[in-house]
Amino acid sequence: MTALPDFRLEAFFSKWEFTARYHLSASDAQTVTMAELVAMADDSDRAAWESLDLGYTQTHGDPVLRKTIAETFDGVDADDVVCFAGAQEGVLLGLQVLLGPDDHAVVVTPCYQSAETVALSLCEVTGVALNADADWALDLDELTAALRPNTRVVYVNFPNNPTGKLLSQKDFAALVAFCDERGIVVFSDEVHRGLELDPARTLTQAADLSPRAISLGVTSKALGLPGLRVGWIACRDKEIIARLERAKHYTTICTSAPSELLARIAIKARDRLLARNRALVSENQEIFGAFFAEFPDLFEWSAPDGGCVAFPRYLGSDGADDFCGRLVEQTGVLLVPSSIFASDLTPVPTDRFRVGIGRADPEPALHAFGTWLRESGHPRA
Repeated sequence: MTALPDFRLEAFFSKWEFTARYHLSASDAQTVTMAELVAMADDSDRAAWESLDLGYTQTHGDPVLRKTIAETFDGVDADDVVCFAGAQEGVLLGLQVLLGPDDHAVVVTPCYQSAETVALSLCEVTGVALNADADWALDLDELTAALRPNTRVVYVNFPNNPTGKLLSQKDFAALVAFCDERGIVVFSDEVHRGLELDPARTLTQAADLSPRAISLGVTSKALGLPGLRVGWIACRDKEIIARLERAKHYTTICTSAPSELLARIAIKARDRLLARNRALVSENQEIFGAFFAEFPDLFEWSAPDGGCVAFPRYLGSDGADDFCGRLVEQTGVLLVPSSIFASDLTPVPTDRFRVGIGRADPEPALHAFGTWLRESGHPRA
């Protein structure tokens, strides 16, 4: 049980995200303009937008938005959904309502830092690492061995950030069922769901697989709308939902009315947005693969299974931290070194960096990147 440390990734982005010339490490898909999104609205939502009252909203979230989110599931209804100001609030409050000092949690790494550090601030936590030498596979036997009699939560994230890797549907269902039998809540971070390169590999949402499992979603990543700041948790356990609502009274109380209405427009238009973004990711995967293949003595490219990020290996003798630091300072091209994803629970390879492949027109950034590599006499492995 510890105090929350500085958030390495957010501190890193606070310094570089809006000052670097080329943001080549973003974890979200290409966004759209307000006009483009509103043009996707049906007649009822367009009328609601034009007459929107800017008062407080319901703590659970706009009823139509919650119904719209529930319709993306097979067995979830609107009462099983609570909306948040982005996914981060859902992570914080979700773990706080589920875990206490006598509990134990398991977190799969590497991960978005708050999944680990919030849990560690509340109870004992065991990390189970994806295997970098086996294409980031998850060993279910290792995860099962990490469980204790007082384990209350297993936190997973697929498609994974930062690796872009997926679990098989068979293994994911087995994991949820195994935890369900033991009264353990699977907290499933599904924010990149929908951008699988092979749509047939899209995992069933955890809240559909178990009456206690949690599915965390957001408009930011796969839909490419981080400016809305709308996330949600879906869970069929009414007590968990009630506790989440009460916890939200201590944070944002309610979500922005304009953002919630825009979010419901986006979710209703999700097939259109996801198809566009999936095509963009697929195209970019080829572009980035060809780029890194030009420098085989410096990089090992690992194509993601889904989502907007990949986690290539850097082979240079100077190390990933120094490489990424000099790259952004000398060219304005921003990558995230794997040290930013370091864990107190498990080792995370230090020779990796995160690259974002979800945004349009990466060629100018890759041109600056490639020119620097060719002209700088870069250290080889």
